Amino acid sequence: MEPFIHLHVHTQFSLLDGQAPIDALIEKAQYDGMKALAVTDHGNMFGTKEFFNKV
Repeated sequence: MEPFIHLHVHTQFSLLDGQAPIDALIEKAQYDGMKALAVTDHGNMFGTKEFFNKV
């Protein structure tokens, strides 16, 4: 299978769009063998620091 990197992901901080906790997103990406993950929340950047610190 070709390597896949999800470049359009909304976290629980994405206003009206997301519900996925950052920890769950990171776990799933690791489980699926993804080498990278992009966070593209709408309307704010509240999850950026938490995401950066955890990865």
